[in-house]
Amino acid sequence: MWFSLCLLGCLLLSGALVVVLAIGSFGMSMSTNGGSAHVEVVTLRNNDSDNKIAVIDLAGLIASFSVDASGNNMVESIRRQFKWAREDDDVKAVLFRINSPGGEVLASDHIYEIIRDFQDECHKPVVAVMGALAASGGYYVAAPCNWIVAHELTITGSIGVIMHGYNLRNLMDKIGVRPMVFKSGKHKDMLSYDKREEDITPEERQMVQDLIDETFGRFKKIVREGRDLERRNKPGEGKVLADDWEDFADGRILSGTQALGQGFVDELGNLDTGTDQALNLAGIPDADLIQYREPLN
Repeated sequence: MWFSLCLLGCLLLSGALVVVLAIGSFGMSMSTNGGSAHVEVVTLRNNDSDNKIAVIDLAGLIASFSVDASGNNMVESIRRQFKWAREDDDVKAVLFRINSPGGEVLASDHIYEIIRDFQDECHKPVVAVMGALAASGGYYVAAPCNWIVAHELTITGSIGVIMHGYNLRNLMDKIGVRPMVFKSGKHKDMLSYDKREEDITPEERQMVQDLIDETFGRFKKIVREGRDLERRNKPGEGKVLADDWEDFADGRILSGTQALGQGFVDELGNLDTGTDQALNLAGIPDADLIQYREPLN
């Protein structure tokens, strides 16, 4: 449930629990791009309405190299679903269900931009509904949404940055293994797992700390902007950040109730709560809940 940087150079928002949501339903198929790609439009809840609310799921580790249940790239799959929701005039709002411990920073940031651009381009409200876990990167992608619903027992927060790795040099010395290093610059091996701790220079430590501070600053900026009521263009009863909210952005995890108290979420509830709020923000009396599902890749 934290930002971490693996030694392969992949910045992560990581955690311990992955929960995948699945729901039975019925639906129909449609084609896009002149029929070259097909997606099944599944009706999750039929209210005999002409209006629709699209349900988009984010479950498990957030990663650009990850695939969803259909074998498609996670980020691009979410991008396509928001595109279909934008282009469908019958879709009046989006429910974004999150059940994730976080993951890769860049992938989380891409999803953040997808949601932000969707709201700016079509002005359809996006309501985030947190599941059991929406921490670190899971909160990162919820922050730009117009409204955030969490269960009182949801684990969220974990706003912070940590660089974490393992150094094996002492073990290597015990078994007689010595690294041979040839490098183009003096800092090329600064994150190497076989470098003695005493050989890490103050300059290298500062470089790493600067990277952490830069990433942390962007995380807080996204939270601050996402929780701004005026930017969200929503009813005045929405929660605003507490004056001391940055004191809670120290990596700690929060329950849904604690997050509500600090203004990180707007309301406690479940999918029905999020649906009611989506109807309210869209200004419509009812809607069918639908979901886009791509065929197996």
